[in-house]
Amino acid sequence: MTAPVAETPGTPSRVFRSRRVVGPDGETAADVVVTGGRITAVEPYGSVDAPHVEDLGACALLPGLVDTHVHVNEPGRTAWEGFASATRAAAAGGVTTLIDMPLNSIPPTTTVAALHAKQDAARGRVHVDVGFWGGAVPDNLDDLEPLYRAGVFGFKSFLSPSGVDEFPHLNREQLDDALAELSRIGALSIVHAEAPEVLDAAPQRAGRDYADFLASRPDAAESTAVAGLLDAARATGARVHVLHVSSADVLPLLAKARADGVAATAETCPHYLTLAAEDVPDGDTSFKCCPPIRSDANRDRLWAALASGEFAAVVSDHSPCTVDLKRLEEGDFALAWGGIASLQLGLPAIWTEARRRGHTLADLAGWMSTGPARLAGLARKGAIAPGYDADLVVFDPDAAFTVDPAALHHRNPVTPYTGRALTGVVRATWLRGRRLDVDGTPHGTLLARGAS
Repeated sequence: MTAPVAETPGTPSRVFRSRRVVGPDGETAADVVVTGGRITAVEPYGSVDAPHVEDLGACALLPGLVDTHVHVNEPGRTAWEGFASATRAAAAGGVTTLIDMPLNSIPPTTTVAALHAKQDAARGRVHVDVGFWGGAVPDNLDDLEPLYRAGVFGFKSFLSPSGVDEFPHLNREQLDDALAELSRIGALSIVHAEAPEVLDAAPQRAGRDYADFLASRPDAAESTAVAGLLDAARATGARVHVLHVSSADVLPLLAKARADGVAATAETCPHYLTLAAEDVPDGDTSFKCCPPIRSDANRDRLWAALASGEFAAVVSDHSPCTVDLKRLEEGDFALAWGGIASLQLGLPAIWTEARRRGHTLADLAGWMSTGPARLAGLARKGAIAPGYDADLVVFDPDAAFTVDPAALHHRNPVTPYTGRALTGVVRATWLRGRRLDVDGTPHGTLLARGAS
């Protein structure tokens, strides 16, 4: 006997029926009931009668991915990327919420006026829900509290040059001042941690040899910067989050700091977990990112840390640019823009490697949905459970495909995954109970901290 579903007036209920619903307690066969854009119940498989039933067959149902590390670059560098193109790519890849980085847009999100400019650029053009990080730079200490009150989710800083002049990095004194202020207002500090003194001392050789580029950004650049950041966090009481960890050498430092009571978390990215330096072809600058893709042995250590819960999230660090800035024809790693565009491919890339290593879809949802939602304080995102937004991904975990750049939706379809065989296909993405059409009308909303 089926149980009827109570209706919100004017809003029909929908049931998602799958034998592989990935919930907080793992996979289960279930009916997921959606009313008014929210999940209102998770019931036994086949038990619910509703006006609309989505029978997913052999596909799994995942919570929509939350990507807290995306460079949309609009306004100012919209030729690199933009809200329309980035959010189409997100929706196609199962990402239902993203948080935009404060650079490389012009102006960067370091003042309330700049935040409003970015919101104006995004409004009505986003296919998924979008929030914003603020930036902490040398000259905006007085702007941090107003930006936080205006709804940014926290503040990004660089400890070495960012690559764009309008977003300068913090020295140690400026870092201490920024963390003290962020501690006072209760805001999260998210940090690109590479030490400029280590980078300056490393060999700098132009050319096509990936080994030379890797030597120019050694592990010590990350570990030295993270050690200094953690000392500053101890002194100020600030909450800190280390972005895009590529070197496993930082992991013992973070573990010790947490054991000492420091509020410190970290993330890593699909390219560090799925690619290895030994496999990067010389001259293929689509692989260039900062910090760099490191050795296969280092990758194994990152996976071990991920499996043991040492990372708060796996997020894209989607950082595209125009094709010419990647210097693909010259193949010079020293001259090429450092950033990997993978917003649409993160889910299958991670699943391909995770499954090979014995991990489950529940692990995947924890790393790429629940974890980043918790990091950003998105209380209604990141899980298939009553009360959460009906942000859902219909995912075929057994289907295979070969990456074709022509099928990607980000503005400049350059990716190191070109030609790579991946497993796992997103069949549909739903945002607050509405199926997304990347070629149709955008239905995403703009999120503000405390209101999402």
